[in-house]
Formats: sequence, structure tokens, C-alpha cells
Amino acid sequence: MKLLVTNDDGIGSVFLHQLIAALRAAGHELYVAAPAAEQSWTGASKTRSRPVKSAAVDRGFGCPTWILDGTPSDCVNIALAHLLTDRIDGVVSGINLGFNCSLGFILASGTVAGAWEGALHGLPALAASQDVSGETYKHLKELGGSPDGELLATLKVSAGHAARLVGEIFPVTPKNSFTVHSLNFPLPCAPDTRVLRTVPAQVHVPKLFSPAADDGSHRLLWGQILDVSPPEPLTDVQCLAQGCISHTVLDYRRLGH
Repeated sequence: MKLLVTNDDGIGSVFLHQLIAALRAAGHELYVAAPAAEQSWTGASKTRSRPVKSAAVDRGFGCPTWILDGTPSDCVNIALAHLLTDRIDGVVSGINLGFNCSLGFILASGTVAGAWEGALHGLPALAASQDVSGETYKHLKELGGSPDGELLATLKVSAGHAARLVGEIFPVTPKNSFTVHSLNFPLPCAPDTRVLRTVPAQVHVPKLFSPAADDGSHRLLWGQILDVSPPEPLTDVQCLAQGCISHTVLDYRRLGH
């Protein structure tokens, strides 16, 4: 299939690179349009207060690649309208550094939003995210470290699962389904790790920001997340805790039902 690939961690993310490698190994023809810099937690926002710049680059992916100084939604919208000359078969977003589980994170996720922008164009869409420990997240996000050892091995396996599931899901997804298939991979993830259907966990996410500093500013922190989900059905958070791959079908047509 011909696929457009994006993410929200930016063009330099090794997690994106592993997804691209796995999709190419599965025989897909790729186009990449990714943010020039990190755009995490931008949700489905589009840049309206300034022009968005795009530039063709060669990052060694073996496929046409562009960077844009906008959000994941910007990347997909602009790529589909102005950068691609071929009709594509679907949009794949990720792999995100960290999970995108629960209503508290799905709705804020730039990764899920990149896939959603594809669904808004009537295309099959999939978002992939990799669970990591808090220590690893800090090492990679704040200190600029690179994944190695167990995490790199898991990432390669997770990317392989994502490529396989794209090949299974997209051909049977009708146009205009307005649906995003959200995958969350556990740590560790093995070739035989089970994939389970899940629903988004229902969580409260209070106190995400620090108290006001002397200048009146509040800084983003990690508050205490309170899971108030009922025992059934299985949630994405519970699925990862069991060491399984979570597959949540986000059918936006159901909103309001």
C-alpha cells in the first residue's frame, strides 16, 4: 500500500525511524511528512496564527520526506493537499514515545491527531504508541538520550507488529469510516505478545501544572492520575498492565450516541 507516515515527536525520533523501517520491510510504499520539532500534546490543533513552512529533506528513509514547522495535523493536511502526487491508501502516525491510553491522553495526543487528520480525509488511519517507564521517558525526552538494549529490541518488535496490523486493518477499512485504530505496545513487547481489543480508560488527570511561581507562571508536571474505569470492558491501561498490546478502535461517528 501507499502510506503517509507522520508523528508528534518530530522527524528526529528513533521511534518514527523504526516504524518507517518496519513499514518498508513489509513492502509498503511510504511518504513521510513529520514535524521539524516536537509537537506532543498539541491534539488536533492546526496552525492558524502564522504560515506553516514545508521543506523536502533526505533523512535516509528511502522515500519522499518532508519536514513542516507545524502540528501533526498540519503535516497530514498539507501533505495530502500539496506535497503528494499519488493517491494514498492510509495514514500511519507514530510510534509515540510513551503510551496514549485513556481519554485523558487520547484527546490530547498529537500522535492520535495525526492519524485522525487522515480519517478526516476519508482514509484508513492508525496511531501507534510505545509504553516506557518514567525513568526512560525522562532519559529520552528531557536528557536527549537514545533507546538501547531492551527498549530498542522492544521498539523493533512493536514496529513490526504495527506494520503487520496496518496490512491487516487498512484493506478491510471502508472509506469515510472516521475511525482511528490506536495501538499501544507494552514494555517489553515480544513477537508473540497478544493483541487485545480495548476501550479507553476513564481517568481524572488533576494537578498537571505546578503552583504559580513568582512571575505567575505554571509549569507542566505529572499529577496523580486517578483511574475510575468500571471493571469491564477491558481498558487500554489494564491491557498494558497485563503485558498485552492494546488495540482501541476510536470510531468518531459514535460521538453523541
